[in-house]
Amino acid sequence: MPIITVSRGSYSYGKQVAEKVAEKLGYECVSRDILIEASEEFNVPEIKLDRAIRHAPSCFEKFTFKKERYIAYIRAALLAHLAGDNVVYHGLAGHYFVTGVAHVLKVRILAEEEDRVRLVMEREGISRDKALHYLQVVDEARRQWGLQLYGIDTNNPRLYDLVLHIKKFSADDAAEVICLAAGMHCFQPTPESQKAIDDLLLAARIKAALIDHHPRANVKADGGAVYIGLEGASSRDREKIQQIVARFPEVKNLDLNVEPFMVPD
Repeated sequence: MPIITVSRGSYSYGKQVAEKVAEKLGYECVSRDILIEASEEFNVPEIKLDRAIRHAPSCFEKFTFKKERYIAYIRAALLAHLAGDNVVYHGLAGHYFVTGVAHVLKVRILAEEEDRVRLVMEREGISRDKALHYLQVVDEARRQWGLQLYGIDTNNPRLYDLVLHIKKFSADDAAEVICLAAGMHCFQPTPESQKAIDDLLLAARIKAALIDHHPRANVKADGGAVYIGLEGASSRDREKIQQIVARFPEVKNLDLNVEPFMVPD
C-alpha cells in the first residue's frame, strides 16, 4: 500500500482528514511523533526542532547551519517511518523528503479562510482581526520555509497528486477520496520505488550523522553505494567521514569526493 503525506495549513482540517484516512485504511498516523523521536535520538530539545520545521531560517542560522542540522534529524526520523509503508503523515515537510518515490500519494488540504479564522477564534479565544493576522503570519512563514530551504512554494498545486478543498467536501468526504486514490495501481509499491525510499533513508541517516561537523556535505545512496561530496575536506576530515560511514552496515561502497561536484543522479 502507498505512503500518504497530507500537507495543510494551520486550522485547515488536515489533521482530521489524515486521522480518518489512517483509521479507514488501518494505517499508522504520524505527525508530531517524529519531533519527539528525533529529539530523543539526537538529544535536541523538541521545541528547537518544532521551530526549525515551522519557521524560515534566520540570517544567523544560515551561517551556523543550525536549522539544517535540525531538518536533517527530522528527515532521518520521518523517513524511518515512511520506509515501512502503511503510514499517513500530516504536517509540514513530508512531501519534500520523498521526492522521486512513486508509491507516495501527496495530498494538499485547503479550507475556506473564514472557516479557519472562526476555528482560531474559538480555540484561542481571540478577536477576528487577531485570528486573521495569526493565520497570515503562519502561512507566510511556512511558504518562506519551503522557498528558502528547497526553492519550492508549498502553495504550488503541482507538488501534489490531490488537492482537496474542504467546503463542499467534508473531512469525511476528503478521506473517502484519498482512500480511493490510495487503492489505485499507480500508487502501489514496486521494487524500484521501495529501493528509492530505502536509498533516501540511508542517505538521510548518514547526513544526520555527519552534519554536526560537515553541514555542507552532499550525500546520496544508490543500492548500498554511498556518494559524498564535500568541498575542501582535509585528510583528517576524510578519515573521520569514513569512520562515521563505517557504522552503517548497509553501505557496500563509499565514493568520497572532497572537491565540488554534482552528486550522481
